[in-house]
Amino acid sequence: MHTVIIRDDDTNALTPIPCLEMLYRPFLERGLPVNLATVPEVRCDARSPEGVREGFLPRQGNPAVETVALGENQALVDYLHANRGYSIVQHGCYHDTFEFDRTDRAEIVRRLERGTRRLQEAGFKDVQAFVAPHDKISGVAYEEIAARFRVISTGWFEWRRLPMAWRPRYIVRKLSGAPHWRADDTLLLSHPGCLLSYMRPYDTMMDAIKQAIDRQELTVLVTHWWEYFRNGQTDTNFVNVLHQVAEYLAARRDVRVTTFDALAREKGVAREVPTMVERAVA
Repeated sequence: MHTVIIRDDDTNALTPIPCLEMLYRPFLERGLPVNLATVPEVRCDARSPEGVREGFLPRQGNPAVETVALGENQALVDYLHANRGYSIVQHGCYHDTFEFDRTDRAEIVRRLERGTRRLQEAGFKDVQAFVAPHDKISGVAYEEIAARFRVISTGWFEWRRLPMAWRPRYIVRKLSGAPHWRADDTLLLSHPGCLLSYMRPYDTMMDAIKQAIDRQELTVLVTHWWEYFRNGQTDTNFVNVLHQVAEYLAARRDVRVTTFDALAREKGVAREVPTMVERAVA
């Protein structure tokens, strides 16, 4: 049996409901849950590492507003609660550039706790998973995140960024070639890159996704909702590929689609981590 987790990044208080509805109704109708990595209090002038205004923000910002908490958009909050197929993941706090690639422990804790509080204010009180903006996490941040969340989802793991106590487990993970591992009670999940991205060729996207799923027991498929609506235009070809993914996953009897939260709660969660690694870190 193969397990797939669908992770969509950057939902925030400024996200248009019709965008999520267009993209994910085919998943919800088929009982395929979608993990929304949600920014708890989005910065209205968030910038990419290249200094460009983030694509998940409206094209025209309001310079008088610095941040907007998720709970301030009651219509979006109601929509997310009404559609139980969505599972909320904490995506940083403000989505500042490299927000958790810092060594100031007090500031890391402040951002983690503020982000959690903002999600709780919107009614999401038991979030189990965390995604850092831009996949950059310092050793101190790893420690504080792991103390609060049971799952960390990221693109990759770097030796120099890991806490010293985690490094022996990381060596075992590297030697085994395992994509996922554990640090104490926290699952550390990597993903095979953003296979669902407008920067990849659409005609080979499905084949790449199928190959990724078949290669391992657990695959995290990452995409970004705003990439389907670039420059105020809907990329219908890209949307069609996403909907093909829903059809494909629903048709495969040897694939289950789940959430980070459900994975964290399973008694047999060790099964999702390769046996060799599990023995070494137990």
